[in-house]
Amino acid sequence: MFDFEFNPKGHSLLDDQLAESGLEMNIFGVIAGVASLVGGIAASQQASQQNSQAQSNYDAQKRASEEAARNTNEYNRRVFEADKENYRRQRDYEWTTAVKQWQYNSEIQDYQYLQTARQYLSSVENTQQQLTYNSVAAQQAQEQEQASLAEILNQAAFQREGMLIENLQNEGRAALLQSGRSRSKAIQSTIAEQGRNAAILSASLLSAGAQSQRNMRDIEMSRYADDLKARSAMMIEPERLPDIPQPIKPPERVFVEPMQATAGFVPAPIQQSTFAPIVQGISSAASSFANVNWKDPFKIA
Repeated sequence: MFDFEFNPKGHSLLDDQLAESGLEMNIFGVIAGVASLVGGIAASQQASQQNSQAQSNYDAQKRASEEAARNTNEYNRRVFEADKENYRRQRDYEWTTAVKQWQYNSEIQDYQYLQTARQYLSSVENTQQQLTYNSVAAQQAQEQEQASLAEILNQAAFQREGMLIENLQNEGRAALLQSGRSRSKAIQSTIAEQGRNAAILSASLLSAGAQSQRNMRDIEMSRYADDLKARSAMMIEPERLPDIPQPIKPPERVFVEPMQATAGFVPAPIQQSTFAPIVQGISSAASSFANVNWKDPFKIA
């Protein structure tokens, strides 16, 4: 009536479920192993791409740093050459200016000396003329004094002569008018009067001579004072000043070449391992494959 026989060792519902579960587990294990392997390869490729990008960024930064160093060195070199050229031009300008100023100052000094020398010569000439004038004036004053004294002497001579004639006349008249003793007294009186007049005249002449000598000394003293005044007003003979020292070039400036700039340090990129993801994927895949029953895929491992 039934088509099958009871077989206690045959298939049962539990065995079918277990077999199906084992199959699914084996399939999932294979899939997981393959996925782990594929994931490892993908991770390795991603790490390689990141390493390549990091290396590219590193190379770009290094090139930029080297370019900046080259530009800095070129700029420093141009500035250094410009500083040397500017220093050379400024040094030449200052030296030329110093030489011209020295020449100008020397010419001014010579001109001032010549002007002072001309003024001195003019002062000497004026002094000499003043001394000559003083000498001539003193000589004329002395001549006038001598003429005055001579006139006094001439007048005294005329007076003496007149007195003598007058005395002779008085004596003659006394001799004619009187006789004997009276005549002698009259003559003595006349002689005495003549002596008094002669004494007065002599005293006057002596006084005139003494005054004349004083006047002559005064003339000499006045001339001496005028000469001193003229000489004191005369300029002192100028002396040529020492030559203005020639300009001296200062020591040249010492230039220090600028220090060469070097490329800034760029840290090397940290490279990710491209082998580790593959190894990890292989290890995970091997672990997954290890749970698969390759002899009986329907049997749970």
